[in-house]
Amino acid sequence: MTAIDPAAIAQLFTEARSFNHYTDEPVSTADLHAIWDLMKMGPTSANQLPARIVWCTSAEAKEKLAACASDTNADKIRQAPVAVVIAMDHEFHEHLPELFPHTDAKSWFDGNAELRAASAFRNSTLQGAYLIMAARALGLDTGPMSGFDAGAVDKAFFSDQPAVKTNFIATLGHGDRATLHGRSPRPAFDRFNTIA
Repeated sequence: MTAIDPAAIAQLFTEARSFNHYTDEPVSTADLHAIWDLMKMGPTSANQLPARIVWCTSAEAKEKLAACASDTNADKIRQAPVAVVIAMDHEFHEHLPELFPHTDAKSWFDGNAELRAASAFRNSTLQGAYLIMAARALGLDTGPMSGFDAGAVDKAFFSDQPAVKTNFIATLGHGDRATLHGRSPRPAFDRFNTIA
């Protein structure tokens, strides 16, 4: 494997930004499918794929999500072309016979709710990061956020799926670069890293 082109690295990392404001350019259903088709290829432990995604494209769905968020984030959600709920299925193990068929991975999690919860959180977080990178790779921008009531989101979107819990939320669209401020600092390697 060889390193990707510097322009691709810039699009994915060094020049990419999180956005609070978007242009009026629409995001299509085909775009959402394309994001999923990339993000699902990212590795998760034992191919667990615990993330459950709600793509809020209608004004009604965005308003329902905005009602669960802080005032500042609620405005971002309402104004974005798409808002996204990245949730996690604590019963992901039920799908492992299909998703990880070469061994009995389901048995690792049967009867162990604590292990399932930890693994669902870890791996759905990875999938949420893959969503961000897939969107960037496809020429879209995101604005991942906290600042919401997870229990309220669960009630609003997953009341019929008690094993599904919200991890985090994000906005999605074509970022309005005119609204960007300076990039926040990124520390040098030696500050937060240890080579043992």
